[in-house]
Amino acid sequence: MKGEAIFAVIAILFVASFFYGMAANPDSEFGGADGQAEDVIAEITDGQYEEWTADSWVNSVKFEPPGGETESLLFALQAAIGAIVLGYFFGYYKGKQQSE
Repeated sequence: MKGEAIFAVIAILFVASFFYGMAANPDSEFGGADGQAEDVIAEITDGQYEEWTADSWVNSVKFEPPGGETESLLFALQAAIGAIVLGYFFGYYKGKQQSE
């Protein structure tokens, strides 16, 4: 019962912080960390970083997914594997706690 209450409080705080961030910045654009990191690196190196890009070796692989569904499938597969791993460890420790 105590663990459920702690989880509920953490979940409420997470959801509240999400809605607070959305309310505080209603017209903001949420960019990815990769783009922001590339901008910072280019600023630090005075633009020399842009001379070499990942496209030079990525294009040599010549792998193109058959469609947008493949990207969604791989993302869903990654999420499912992560959920299985987390569920296993939570179940393992819960069962270990109950057996003591």
